[in-house]
Amino acid sequence: MSDEDAEFERLYGEWLARTPDDAANLFRDYPGTWWIAGGWALEAFTGVQRHHEDIDPAVLREELPLLRRHLSGRLDAWCAFSGALRPVRPDDRPEALAADILPDGCGQLWTRQGAASPWEYDILLSPGSVSEWVYKRDETVRMPLADALWERDGIRYLQPEIQLLYKAKGQRPKDDADFAATLPFLDHPRRAWLRDALMRTLPDHDWLTDLNG
Repeated sequence: MSDEDAEFERLYGEWLARTPDDAANLFRDYPGTWWIAGGWALEAFTGVQRHHEDIDPAVLREELPLLRRHLSGRLDAWCAFSGALRPVRPDDRPEALAADILPDGCGQLWTRQGAASPWEYDILLSPGSVSEWVYKRDETVRMPLADALWERDGIRYLQPEIQLLYKAKGQRPKDDADFAATLPFLDHPRRAWLRDALMRTLPDHDWLTDLNG
C-alpha cells in the first residue's frame, strides 16, 4: 500500500476487496441499469491483472430512487463529494430525484453495512439514460448506451476507450499504467474514438502522441 493510500484509509476507513461477481450478487434483481466501470472494466477487457483499491459499479443518475430502494436493508449509502461524506438516509425522501436530494458535486455513493463496517462499493452515478451514455465532463460526448457497454458472463462493463477517457483527466501514475496496458488491445475504431474524444476535451493530452502513432 502506498503512503497516499494508507493516509486515505486512515482518514476514511478501509475498503473490502470486492469483485465483479460480488457486485453482480449485490445487483441481482435490481430493476434499473448497472455496469462495472473503473480498473475492473479494463482488467476484464484486457486480461491484464492490476491492483484494485475498490470496485466501481455504475448506475444511471436518473434511476437513483431505484438504487436507494434496492440498497435499503442491505447497505447504507453515503454521498462522496469535495472530500466530504454525507449519509443519504433511506427514510429521507426515498423517491426524490438526485438533483433534489444530493448535494451539488455528488457523483458517487460509498456504501457499507454500518458505521463499524468497511466500505464495500463505490457506486458511480452516471448521467444519460437507458438509451444513451453521456460523458459527465462534456455532455456533447455521447453514444448509444448499448454501444458504450459490453458484456461477459452476464456482467456488463464500460468500454475500455471510454474508461480511459475518464482516466485521462487525472492522469495519475496508475492511469498512465492503465493506458499503457490497455492500448495494445484497442483496435483502430476504439483508438480513433478515444483520440477524437481527447482532442475535443483535452487537446494537449500527451496520450494523443501514442494514439496518433
